[in-house]
Amino acid sequence: MPEIPTLKTGRLLLRPWLPTDRDAFAALADDTRVMEFLTPLDRTGSDALVDRVEAHFIQHGFGYWAVEVPGVASFIGFVGLGTVGFEAAFTPAVEIGWRLASAHWGRGYATEAARAVIDAAFTRFDLPQVVALTVPANRRSRAVMERLGMTHDPAEDFDHPRLAEGLPLRRHVLYRKPRP
Repeated sequence: MPEIPTLKTGRLLLRPWLPTDRDAFAALADDTRVMEFLTPLDRTGSDALVDRVEAHFIQHGFGYWAVEVPGVASFIGFVGLGTVGFEAAFTPAVEIGWRLASAHWGRGYATEAARAVIDAAFTRFDLPQVVALTVPANRRSRAVMERLGMTHDPAEDFDHPRLAEGLPLRRHVLYRKPRP
């Protein structure tokens, strides 16, 4: 198995997942505020997601890192990179994404961690660009995307192919950040 790199910021440690992170992630996935714009996950689903994250690191060398605030919290969620797993006008692509426990919102952690991930995407993993996607109503995530200098072209908004027609979460916006 390839060694998963650890990323550090001024306040955060982005590290490989630990078995003890699964309980905290299941609690995060059970928080209705965190999951407002996402498909809900039960414990089986949250464990399966962690399994996919770990497999993605093995296959691609990057993925969604567990985020720790040293001296404050051993696990607050994840931030990282994933290959987009469906076909759309903008694929193939690598997506940056985040999911943090609501108790840790409003402190700039998502933006700080995502900046470190974008830097790694371009300098360590030599990606030509990263994309981010969410539903139009997810203003919190869209604000992070904008703080990261990502750009949105409304002409690229799309219906998520894995969500059934008529579902309120089906429509998505797409943001891009090319390698400088």
